[in-house]
Amino acid sequence: MGLFDFFKRTEEPKKSFKKRNYAAARAGRLFGDFLDSGNSADSELRFTLETMRNRSRELVRDNEFARRYVNLMKTNIVGDKGFHLQVKARNEDGKLDAAGNTIIENAWKRWGRLGAPTADGRMSWYDCQRLAIETLVRDGEVFVKKLSGTKYRDGFAIQFIEADMVDEKKNETLSNGNQIRMGIELDKAHRPVAYWVLTSHPGDRLYHTAQARKHTRVPADEMIHLFMANRTHQTRGEPFMVSAMSALKMLHAYREAEVIAARIQASKMGFIKTPSGDDYVGDGYENDFTPIIDVEPGSFHQLGAGQDISFFDPNHPNTGYAEFEGAMLRGISSGLNVSYAALSNDLSSVNYSSIRQGALDERDGYRAMQMFMIEHFIEPVFRAWLSSAMDFGGIPLPSNKYDKFSDNAMFRGRGWNWVDPLKEINAAVVGLNNGILSMQDVAANYGRDVEETFSQIARDKELAQQLGLSMAFEPFGQKMPAAPEVQGGDDGDL
Repeated sequence: MGLFDFFKRTEEPKKSFKKRNYAAARAGRLFGDFLDSGNSADSELRFTLETMRNRSRELVRDNEFARRYVNLMKTNIVGDKGFHLQVKARNEDGKLDAAGNTIIENAWKRWGRLGAPTADGRMSWYDCQRLAIETLVRDGEVFVKKLSGTKYRDGFAIQFIEADMVDEKKNETLSNGNQIRMGIELDKAHRPVAYWVLTSHPGDRLYHTAQARKHTRVPADEMIHLFMANRTHQTRGEPFMVSAMSALKMLHAYREAEVIAARIQASKMGFIKTPSGDDYVGDGYENDFTPIIDVEPGSFHQLGAGQDISFFDPNHPNTGYAEFEGAMLRGISSGLNVSYAALSNDLSSVNYSSIRQGALDERDGYRAMQMFMIEHFIEPVFRAWLSSAMDFGGIPLPSNKYDKFSDNAMFRGRGWNWVDPLKEINAAVVGLNNGILSMQDVAANYGRDVEETFSQIARDKELAQQLGLSMAFEPFGQKMPAAPEVQGGDDGDL
């Protein structure tokens, strides 16, 4: 080795590295329209929320499938009776406080009658539940203000506030460090502190003259903000149909174009051609300059020399229209988390197994929504009402019993009848006999409570005894075959 050999660069064999990457992150011509964004949830919603909300409302007004989706949500989440209250508070001895529970349940039912729950006196509690679901699905969020005062039954009422009135254009940082994001004031932990509500609806232009945007600051403990967050630190809710809105709009436009083309197809039209356009004289003129000819069924017209007739035949409706519409609706129903058969009302290709599987998956989604509604809307309203009713004397129970009854109040959503009731009932009986199911499990599938079921059976039996009737069906207990009656003489012979 020479004296200066250590200054020489040593050649190393080249190594080949394979480029490793996620396919979802690749760039290039095929992914040119696959845009990515590192914005926060609020940054993405801030400039698009109003447009998405207005487009969702337009679809619900004018699009039959969007309206069907909203109706499905109301029917399957709220049902025909709404959420049912069952209070199961117990006394110190461990027994149910039947008297107190009944007082609470009856008072809640009385408050929920038409005219009492809302400040405007136009709705019942059942109406409120249906409006909350429709607003949540269509607008993506619901704002409900809690009101208190002697002018309301039990000193309590609620007021629905449209999402437009919580000013999403109000964004600023306050001197105390709180941030106002899209009309909602948040502390440093991103906890809502207050809601900045406009004094008039920004779209109510026909009834209010243009004026500066004025706000009312509503403390957070007086407002219920109902929305489903899809990302951390999301302040406002997005419409449920957001992933299917473009497909719904395009499908509606395509259906409209097919209808127009079919009308043109049904109205046969033709054109008379001549070597010179001014040689033809028809029966009259359309728009004062185009000559036309009136044609009746079974009539023939003689054409002049050099004249020829050409028919316009658009060939509609397209033979592939139904298949294309079905494919579009299957994608839309997936985005809306409902079954294709339910959204389209198309039962032509279903059987018992397929419709049962689709119904079970769909009902799991409805049950999840029922639980969300109970936790975020039903129970908060109930607790606020119960506190107010006890304070204002609407319930003959002391205020110190509030925790006892509020902590033991349960709400149940509607249940569903099965596709094949006989098979499901037999399966339930087998489950009960083998200890896999309880009576409460079976009752819950039908939206009932086992205590309510037992009480109703007891009342039926009592009424039958009062009327001197014997019930043909006796519930509970093992069903044994009847023993034959044997009559014989003293010697035991028949």
